[in-house]
Amino acid sequence: MWKKVLLITILLVVAGVSLLFGYLHMRQPATAPPLDIKIEMTPARIERGRYLFQFVSDCDGCHSERDLGRFGGPVVAAGRGKGFVFPAEMDLPGVVVASNITPDRETGIGDWTDGEKIRAIREGIGRDGRTLFPMMPYTYYRQMSDEDVFAVVAYMNTLTPVRNILPKTEINFPVSLLIKSAPQPAGSVPPPNRQDKLKYGEYLVTIGGCIECHSKRERGDLVPGMRLAGGMEFRTPFGVVISANITPDAETGLGRWTEKQFLDKFYEYKEYAEKGSPQVGPEGFTLMPWLGFSQLSTDELGAIFTYLKSQPAVRNAVETHPGQPKK
Repeated sequence: MWKKVLLITILLVVAGVSLLFGYLHMRQPATAPPLDIKIEMTPARIERGRYLFQFVSDCDGCHSERDLGRFGGPVVAAGRGKGFVFPAEMDLPGVVVASNITPDRETGIGDWTDGEKIRAIREGIGRDGRTLFPMMPYTYYRQMSDEDVFAVVAYMNTLTPVRNILPKTEINFPVSLLIKSAPQPAGSVPPPNRQDKLKYGEYLVTIGGCIECHSKRERGDLVPGMRLAGGMEFRTPFGVVISANITPDAETGLGRWTEKQFLDKFYEYKEYAEKGSPQVGPEGFTLMPWLGFSQLSTDELGAIFTYLKSQPAVRNAVETHPGQPKK
């Protein structure tokens, strides 16, 4: 009798799991048709897009060729937007590729419509309807205003086409099914209120990807109570780096920093950004986009600081370069 009950229970569990994975396999991500739009290419819009692409949202960080042997990984100009295959050292769930986003028609996105580009940036849906791996922070870019995403696309349309054949992203099972829940239609997003320092700081922190890198994750999900508290480990062929705690904790975060100290920290890298940065080893390797953020205005960096200081303090001591000599 008990053997029959056990057998039936096992069969029901197997059937339930099979149905669940069948559902996940067949389920399509939440999506909306791409906008039917042709972005007007004004000089002001293109310049705003360049600013967002290169400095605020750090699209270069993943999609451009970079000299990672130098501090801050400055972009190799001829390889801007050509794409990148993330190294095995990062222990990602499969082969993850930042696509070629130059206007090359064969290996880039030269045949994409502006609406398809907007949808990929803010909603995580490729031209072919596939779900983009959410290492691309579209769950945050979803809050990018209509005008700002139009500007990013306008700038992308001006990039020099680069022929660069890349493999396709191939995400391992079951992550390949689970990521289908990440995309969501963005709808229409109004511009941020730049006069509200706190709200504008929240906007910049969001589209700047600060939460993505400075919050510890386990199995792809944010660890509860660790938002902006650092501890995210990045393993690369150039070195291992762990993101810093940027909550207002007095001992382990930004609690004792003044706004001037915060701005000065970024602006000390202005010369590197403008004249070139030095070679570094593992002890100085960083993925933090210091070079790009050093180009932000005092108003914008001040707004970011205001927002970070308003967040809950989390005590979390972080050694950003484990095993390396202290600088």
